[in-house]
Amino acid sequence: MITVSIVTYKTNLEELSKCLQSLISSLVSQIYIVDNSNERYIADFCQQYPNVVYIGSENVGYGAGHNQALRQVLNSGGKYHLILNSDVYFEPSVLEFLAAYMDAHTDVAQVQPNVVYPDGEQQYTCRLLPTPANLIFRRFLPKRMVENMNIRYQLKFDDHKKEMNVPYHQGSFMFFRLECFKKVGLFDERFFMYPEDIDITRRMHRWYRTMFVPSVTIVHAHRAASYKSKKMLKIHMVNMIKYFNKWGWIVDKERSAWNRKLLEELRYKK
Repeated sequence: MITVSIVTYKTNLEELSKCLQSLISSLVSQIYIVDNSNERYIADFCQQYPNVVYIGSENVGYGAGHNQALRQVLNSGGKYHLILNSDVYFEPSVLEFLAAYMDAHTDVAQVQPNVVYPDGEQQYTCRLLPTPANLIFRRFLPKRMVENMNIRYQLKFDDHKKEMNVPYHQGSFMFFRLECFKKVGLFDERFFMYPEDIDITRRMHRWYRTMFVPSVTIVHAHRAASYKSKKMLKIHMVNMIKYFNKWGWIVDKERSAWNRKLLEELRYKK
């Protein structure tokens, strides 16, 4: 019923093993490890898992990596597909809950559970659609100004205790209704890394509900690589420019309408 894809790149095996332990569920039929580093040690490691399919690949990027798995499962008869980071772990019952939720809400294409750091601190993974100030210019602004912007952008004014129909889910854990990809399309491979999660969620949001469901929680050992590496910062900037070239820098009527609607529903006050 559920297929899973994980894109790896020189990934630590202890981290990957912990992630795979979360997927021990009778609902999970196949797990695809798309290894963008094409490392022998990852291929050998995958052999010990009978339901893991290893795909060795050149480094095509995050979304394109997941697309390799999605193309294999789209016509498999499966019902749901999980896009997962290797640094995520959770109780296997999480998948059972989310599958039951999707069964009961057929107008929902995508769900994201509550996400916390390993120490239990909240991660704000459901957000408004970003403006250039949120994702590019913030790197050159004073820290206090950025923190104030994030209260609104990352919905930090909300307690994250209720369900929300949100146009942007962060890409570490994205649980999809598989058939919706046939209408919306796969990840946009123009984006090597970073904005592919924004892009796919907003395309799903055009046709279906994309829900934050806090009844279950996962742990994401988040690493903000673009803040630590000049190379990753460049990749981030280049791909965000591509994103805003696609959707609009200043004028994005869809962004304005959806963000306003969500803020009204959450009763946001400046």
